Amino acid sequence: MSLVGVSTVRGAETNSQRTPNFVVFLVDDLGYMDVGANNPDCFYETPHINRLAESGMRFTDGYAANPVCSPTRYSLMTGKYPTRADATNFFSGKRGGKFNPAPLNDNMPLDEITIAQALKGQGYATFFAGKWHLGESEEYYPQNRGFDVNIGGYSRGGPYSGKRYFAPFENPQMKEESPAGDHLPDRLARDTASFIKANEDKPFLAYLSFYSVHTPLMGRPDLVEKYKKKASAISGQEFADEEQVFGNKPRKVRTLQKHAVYAAMVEAMDQAVGKVLQQLEDSGVADNTVVIFTSDNGGLSTSEGSPTSNLPLRGGKGWVYEGGIRVPWIVRFPGITKAGTESAEPICSIDLFPTLAASAGVNVQHEIDGIDIRPALRGNSLDRETLYWHYPHYSNQGGIPGGAIREGDFKLIERYEDGRVHLYNLATDISETNDLASSMPERVDQMRSRLHRWYQTVDAKFLQEKNGQRPWTPKN
Repeated sequence: MSLVGVSTVRGAETNSQRTPNFVVFLVDDLGYMDVGANNPDCFYETPHINRLAESGMRFTDGYAANPVCSPTRYSLMTGKYPTRADATNFFSGKRGGKFNPAPLNDNMPLDEITIAQALKGQGYATFFAGKWHLGESEEYYPQNRGFDVNIGGYSRGGPYSGKRYFAPFENPQMKEESPAGDHLPDRLARDTASFIKANEDKPFLAYLSFYSVHTPLMGRPDLVEKYKKKASAISGQEFADEEQVFGNKPRKVRTLQKHAVYAAMVEAMDQAVGKVLQQLEDSGVADNTVVIFTSDNGGLSTSEGSPTSNLPLRGGKGWVYEGGIRVPWIVRFPGITKAGTESAEPICSIDLFPTLAASAGVNVQHEIDGIDIRPALRGNSLDRETLYWHYPHYSNQGGIPGGAIREGDFKLIERYEDGRVHLYNLATDISETNDLASSMPERVDQMRSRLHRWYQTVDAKFLQEKNGQRPWTPKN
């Protein structure tokens, strides 16, 4: 696939038709049901995110490109399916199971054009804060991928240095250390707000990529105490059985939201979002700033503390079931979105690049997979028939190596160990419990053929032989 760069198209700007600013909030491991805008019964309190949804458009069928972090982050940056670069697992996750995993490229290739590079060529000031996890050394870090400023983005997938979520952070990409006890999400929000204030008279991209709500599970003590009291009034079954593809221990999935520490992490993240949104108002640029809020994969429900429930969605992070790939998507685009609206158009993280580029007048001249979703933001349908997923790995969370295709309301899942398939109608079975594969063989064949053609298009790799045993591979 050739990459021939981008060109920019400039038009006359007036006070009413200025180039829009962009603020992107990317939350790590936040599930679809973890925000009140999507879940009226949510245990976690997210008033700022809820108000953002009330002022813009909420997507009911928004997706991440992969059930784990780095691949989705790649897709947000490039507009491409991560399978094209063999960036199909978190960097560098190489767990084996019955078979060896597919080959993994754990650096975002240096010849990829990021959304920051595309906007920088259009005169934008560009800023990144938080989790990057797209390369192992500095040449792959945000400051070398189009961002003027990088606060905290490097190779690590979590806040694992220093005192982790509390200062001192000892993060090599945070040149100024916080005072002892400072809370990481608030620090990142303050830095983002400072950037907005300093650049309020020019077009900017502020990309706040929270380390929250990824493990380690650590919350502000005041918020933890608040949610412990709230959780004490909740009763019911907290866990249920889930399938297992490696190991001998039973796999459990959380079915009830009541984890006080996780709740504290969600609310602190929400407060940080509120701080940045307030800065847009204080700087007088809210009416010319596109705000996008999303997550890199579904909520963590089957391992590492299993802190959240994604019900009625099945599974969670690390699974190609809806719980692993359907995520919050909220967009406020002044002049385009109407307050308090929602859309059922399927969108995906591959769509961020083309939407921002088109909105800024960037003429994209290289091949990408995403589409400009502004028609959906206006309440119209999108010219899209399918979305695809490819996860040829054994996730830390117990998820199956597999692929998926969504076509209309139907979703087909293909297992990479043995080639079995499942078919679900998401309009009537959002929990993916009623397998229609045996009763709709023609649809299975049609969707499977389309999925296999896509594998060829993106040069998909699959599970590898282990101990003389060969896994299933697609025939065409």
